Amino acid sequence: MTKQSQHKTINWGIIGLGNIANKFAQDLLTIEDAQLYAVASRSQEKADAFATKYNAIKSYNSYEALVNDPNIDAVYIATPHALHKENTLLCLEKGIPVLCEKPFAMNAEEVSIMISKAKEKNVLLMEALWTNFLPHYQYVLNELNNKTYGNILKLEADFGFYREFDESSRLFRKSLGGGSLLDIGIYPIFAALSTLGIPQDIKADATFFENGADSSCNMVFKYDNNITANLKSTLLEKTPTEAVFHCEKGIIKINSGFFMPTTVSIISNDKEETIDFNYKTIGYNYEILHFNNLLREEKVESDVVTFQFSKQLIKLLDDVRASIKLEY
Repeated sequence: MTKQSQHKTINWGIIGLGNIANKFAQDLLTIEDAQLYAVASRSQEKADAFATKYNAIKSYNSYEALVNDPNIDAVYIATPHALHKENTLLCLEKGIPVLCEKPFAMNAEEVSIMISKAKEKNVLLMEALWTNFLPHYQYVLNELNNKTYGNILKLEADFGFYREFDESSRLFRKSLGGGSLLDIGIYPIFAALSTLGIPQDIKADATFFENGADSSCNMVFKYDNNITANLKSTLLEKTPTEAVFHCEKGIIKINSGFFMPTTVSIISNDKEETIDFNYKTIGYNYEILHFNNLLREEKVESDVVTFQFSKQLIKLLDDVRASIKLEY
């Protein structure tokens, strides 16, 4: 995007039109100087319906057709995990900036290929870790980095909900990266990586559905000074889905739905204070605004979700998979 076009409307395309794409499109409508220009599905009917719902100008029945549209400024990839690498490379080859839903890809090797292609083409690429851009999460990171309540002693983070097993659903299809770890376990792992860094040791155990996809995963990350992160993901039960940072002089608790817009409770000196961030959107607008700014500034890498961070995150996922002997 040239300096002369910094204030022009950014034309977004979306590849893959499932549940998360709907949420993204809904929040995109709240952003000035950006619009949903085109959407693509393997079904023209589905593409047309999505385009009508969110006022997209174009709808395509193939991803190839969308990336060949010269008016596209950026593409959001919301296809199943197993397709992220292929879909990202399709866009990058055309010089189109990509915001790719997490997990970035299926493993570290795929992520490395994607990042190498982005660098080769000098095109912006970012993993869509929306939690990192939410004001409540940035607030907590700031408090932890400033050691407002001293050093972290322990982290407990979980993400769990119940879904009846359905092998036809993307969530359970092992071939698409289904199961608890890649889909929701990434969030507790993200919480640990973004606050404690890379662990010295990982221990994990899991339960599995009959098709081999993991139904739950319990993880313990160990760090220097006996600091631990106890992490959990499960599709078998509803859990608190909180991130609780036990610090030397208090507790910082990101309340239920820690990965999405929520509140933060501070427990210190026998007092508890809850901070409400007055969210008015689903929360995807924050990462979109960041990406739009990167585009306007002609950046090719985010300074918030860096390539290094994405590589570290996928390696942790790979390490946990090795520990529980989960192969795709």
